[in-house]
Amino acid sequence: MFRRNGNQCVATFAIDEVRVLRKVAGEVVGLLMDGFDHTDPVVGRLFPDIYPDRPDDSAEFRLYTEGDLKTGKIDQAGAILAALPDDGPGEVRLDGEEAEAWLRAINDARLAMGTRLDIQGDTDLGDELDEAVVRDPASSRVFQLSVYAYLGYLQESLLNALPEIEERR
Repeated sequence: MFRRNGNQCVATFAIDEVRVLRKVAGEVVGLLMDGFDHTDPVVGRLFPDIYPDRPDDSAEFRLYTEGDLKTGKIDQAGAILAALPDDGPGEVRLDGEEAEAWLRAINDARLAMGTRLDIQGDTDLGDELDEAVVRDPASSRVFQLSVYAYLGYLQESLLNALPEIEERR
């Protein structure tokens, strides 16, 4: 997937990958702009209480930091949308800063999906996917687990390409 080319991380995406990444990044932006609801477990995962035992202090902290955090997360998801080809397959080239924005956006997408899919730290993704396929190979859960796994693979490949870029700075 991602590889180092000079001082950039480079990947070539098939049309289906571009569509999936556009959809995932767009859903993160939509969640943060249109559907932002503190009672949503995904929002709670992306914006955890800094003082879980002191709700008033958490609310005050959120008052001063949440806007910037939301803007940052929207910008990071926007970095994915901006770098992807508009229509069809193509190559993506990221400098170190862009790669870091992608990593944060992919992490946010995986946190959101993992929350919706009830993925825990001890969940074996392979077993979970196998069970979902046995239950119904055409289910949306199979697709969502596959996207979640793909995002993990993409994130890992970008992480592996990034340190080499950082060494060149």
